[in-house]
Amino acid sequence: MTLQRPTTKILATMGPASDSPHRIRALLQAGATAFRMNFSHGSHEEHKVRFDALRAVAKEMGRHVPIVSDLQGPKLRVGCLDGGQLTLRYGDLVEAKLGERAGAGIIPIPHQEMFDALKTGDVIMLDDGNLRLSVAEEGKDRIVFKVEVPGLLTDKKGVNVPGRRLPIPAMTAKDERDLEFALREDTDYVALSFVQTAEDVLAAKRIIDGRAKVISKIEKPQAMEEIEAIADASDALMVARGDLGVELPLEEVPMAQRRIIRAARTRGKPVIVATQMLQSMVDAPTPTRAEASDTAAAVMLGADAVMLSAESAVGRHPEAAVAIMSRIIRAASLAEDYQADMSRAAGKPTADSPGSAVALSAAFAAEATHCKAIVASTNTGGTAYTIARLRPAAPILALTPEPKTARQTALAWGVIPVLTDEQPDFEGLSHAAVEAAKGTLSLDEDDRIVLLAGMPTRRTGGTNTLKLIRIGDGA
Repeated sequence: MTLQRPTTKILATMGPASDSPHRIRALLQAGATAFRMNFSHGSHEEHKVRFDALRAVAKEMGRHVPIVSDLQGPKLRVGCLDGGQLTLRYGDLVEAKLGERAGAGIIPIPHQEMFDALKTGDVIMLDDGNLRLSVAEEGKDRIVFKVEVPGLLTDKKGVNVPGRRLPIPAMTAKDERDLEFALREDTDYVALSFVQTAEDVLAAKRIIDGRAKVISKIEKPQAMEEIEAIADASDALMVARGDLGVELPLEEVPMAQRRIIRAARTRGKPVIVATQMLQSMVDAPTPTRAEASDTAAAVMLGADAVMLSAESAVGRHPEAAVAIMSRIIRAASLAEDYQADMSRAAGKPTADSPGSAVALSAAFAAEATHCKAIVASTNTGGTAYTIARLRPAAPILALTPEPKTARQTALAWGVIPVLTDEQPDFEGLSHAAVEAAKGTLSLDEDDRIVLLAGMPTRRTGGTNTLKLIRIGDGA
């Protein structure tokens, strides 16, 4: 069966270039599936306007559009420099002091944890890896660095400490305020930055209490050491290649990306590949060939979504970036070896629960009988995620009475959410499945669909029933 629909989704970051209603509408028409609110920038008032505009446009267009609220996390930054900038020259010794501000020629760093952790010979990276310093003299509130990679340092630039696990919580006081706001606005996903352990994820989940799904952003080497446990604890993963590429040697980032994707896919959890996918389109009207290949590679590995950051938030060509990314996804999805590549990336599927056994049977039945769709009846989204894990050739319809579940499943690979009324019995559910398939796809009377559901309904994790249905038979 040839794939004729978008499979990998597009997560676009909202910002000044993309937050007006007409821009949101244009991005959705160009192929965007979900939107990211970046809480590293902007006020709650600005984000409130974006939430409201996005929900209004989605309702107008009849679309189920998930919102990902991306928390800033404990990002280490330098303070405010005297004069706003400092030129670092190769081989120079430069002093750093604890605090938000310092005198001329001194780097202020307002993080005691850094001073406690750094030892002579350690390396830090500044400004996303553009500057590199090594510790020449350690201290509790004063460190002397030697400049290894020179350049201009300005206020509030990020600091990375490769190879050191700093004793800092995954959520700051700012994150807690932002999280409270995002949950009040009924966000669908919360993205946690700088996750280091599974406990970081579980602590956030205790606060969220089921009100949103949790995406763990993998951007530190320490997270790679615990990737299996973090994947178990999370609802989804994000390959955050920006900071990960600073803290890991560059040559290790592609292998880390493959490992993160595999960890999510084997568990049937969505995985997003992010950072610099089409970076040149912040200014240029077209991406580089390398960027196109990078995006296609993420698709061929079976990523559920690829993310646009500055390209859609502040770029000059947000709609073009989405449209071109959509074309790359479609072309990669139609490649002759697409299904084989994804199967190799995920490994052999296993039936480790009754629900996954039914999902595996549904995928096999759909392929064997040339079904036009797999309809997953779901209240929480679990059944849709389970079938999406198998990356079947047939479209996946997530049939749900829950608006939030419809939005959340829209981020998963190949899933088309369909909102329906609560069905009291299997006969009603079968009829709803046929109507959903007819309303979403172009089907003939002799076409078949496969329905998987849990009976009785409203029982979480209870998928136990599979039915092949001929469209002309109605149910």
